[in-house]
Amino acid sequence: MKTDKNQKSRGSDMALIVTVCLIIMFAGIAGGAAEKKMVTVKGSDTMVHLVSHWAEWFMKQRPDVEAAVTGGGSGTGIAALINGTTEICASSREMKDKEKQQAKAKGVEVKEIVVARDGIAVVVNPQNPVSELDMEQLGGIFTGSLTKWNQVGGVSDKEILVFSRESSSGTYVFFQEHVLKNKDYAVKAKLMPATSAIIEAVASDADSIGYVGLGYAQAAKDKVRVIGVKADANLPAVMPSEETVISGKYPIARPLYLYVSIAAREDVTAFAGFCLSKDGQEIVRQEGYVTVK
Repeated sequence: MKTDKNQKSRGSDMALIVTVCLIIMFAGIAGGAAEKKMVTVKGSDTMVHLVSHWAEWFMKQRPDVEAAVTGGGSGTGIAALINGTTEICASSREMKDKEKQQAKAKGVEVKEIVVARDGIAVVVNPQNPVSELDMEQLGGIFTGSLTKWNQVGGVSDKEILVFSRESSSGTYVFFQEHVLKNKDYAVKAKLMPATSAIIEAVASDADSIGYVGLGYAQAAKDKVRVIGVKADANLPAVMPSEETVISGKYPIARPLYLYVSIAAREDVTAFAGFCLSKDGQEIVRQEGYVTVK
């Protein structure tokens, strides 16, 4: 009986030890999860796939960090950075003076980082025979002064159906400044909430035209057709590509930015640093954008 009691006692002690070890182990796991730092990136829909891939690879290198990426447009991301609801803004346009003043008023000192370059591809339906347009023609189409395809070298007298990004998009702003020369978009232009929506709209209507980031155009493959753009009516048309964006030959090209607070945490600045690293720039190339290094 005494032996049985000792065995039971030892068994109880062992069960207690196992229980305590399990509690410590699970507490450690929970504590480790709680200690993960969260980096939030918000902004450009043009960049959202690129930034998502950066985040995926960054988290593999930094298991202590969780990165959350959302779109909404460059303007939305900039506003979120100013208001302190995101640590990083991804933007396909430069911050406006007004936005910089708003940041300063909030005590947010912002650092601008060029992380990639992009060509804005003009896309039409694959059934459309038009293969090139000059900048003046594009301006006329998107402001509404040119409304028929036969006015710009096409054979159809049908009305041109214009698709654009919405006003919170950095691509919308850049296209307006550089192609429309700051004129208003056509009243009949349909403003789409995302680049993917423009791809789908142009793919489904033979008389449509739109503009998208180069990476999106390449990913769309045969759903749409990219056309050449002439900087001037007397110059040859140029197709958007890594080579023509780097050389400056393609006329609708731009830098892509990350904006962070100068007072940002180490993990936030490390994320921005990763985007400029060898691995980060390889992801830029794989996603169809143009590297800066």
